[in-house]
Amino acid sequence: MRRLLVVPLLSLLLAGCAGTYYSAMEKIGIPKRQILVDRVEAARGSQEKAKETFASALEQFLSVAKVAPPELKATYDRLNDEFKSCESRAKDVRDRIAAIDSVARALFEEWTVELAQYSNPSLRAQSERQLSATKRRYAELMRLMENAAARMDPVLATFRDQVLFLKHNLNAQAIASLDSTSRDLQQDITRLIADMDRSIREADAFIATMQQAPAN
Repeated sequence: MRRLLVVPLLSLLLAGCAGTYYSAMEKIGIPKRQILVDRVEAARGSQEKAKETFASALEQFLSVAKVAPPELKATYDRLNDEFKSCESRAKDVRDRIAAIDSVARALFEEWTVELAQYSNPSLRAQSERQLSATKRRYAELMRLMENAAARMDPVLATFRDQVLFLKHNLNAQAIASLDSTSRDLQQDITRLIADMDRSIREADAFIATMQQAPAN
């Protein structure tokens, strides 16, 4: 029973901490809308870096077939470093997506509550339409970001397997095994980069929309 209470209590604690942070930022003139835009920009940058890191890792992976046996250990070290960089970039992307969702939820909740404060029905209806449009655009942004993030998992799993196999078998046979999977990995990373490009374009469009629209 005690364990069942841990997750809800932790969620409430984190929500409370986030709410305190947003309130403190608003007191110094930084509204939730601006925090949301800043976090989307940060996530966009994180995806750009992740895209570059995965592309670099693929380049290193494809070069393995040309490695001479005496260079196998150094090759493993390079691939392992690339893999760790990919893991780190993937975690950063996921963390930034979670941060976007946190402030977006707070912003939309506040916006919804404040609709009741309008005395002018026309202005309230206009703001409500703007909220609905922003939610739709945000939902599409999150869909693309989460799709791209999910695409990283199978790439990392394949990469991890191959790096471990090379570590355990520093010989020509291991190199041949890596080469046989390079085409599949290349296709996976190509799809990942395409998904990230779509997500980045949507982030740019969302940022432009938020910056052009008047504050609620």
